[in-house]
Amino acid sequence: METAFNVIQIIVSVALILVITLQVKGGGLGGIFGQADSVYRTKRGVERRLFQLTIVLVVLFVIFSIVSILVS
Repeated sequence: METAFNVIQIIVSVALILVITLQVKGGGLGGIFGQADSVYRTKRGVERRLFQLTIVLVVLFVIFSIVSILVS
C-alpha cells in the first residue's frame, strides 16, 4: 500500500514538473531585476487550462504526501 502511494506521488510530481515547465514562456531576465509587466492580461485557452491543471496537481500532490505520511 505504501509503495502504491509512493509511485502515485512520483507520477503526480513528474506531471507537475512538466505542466510548470510548459507554463514558463518568454519572461526573460527582466523579471529577475524587477522589471514589471506593463500590460495586464487574463489567461485564456490553453494557458488557462494549464494553470488550472497546475492547481489540481498541487492539491493532489499535497494530499498524497499527507496520506503517505499517515500510512507509513
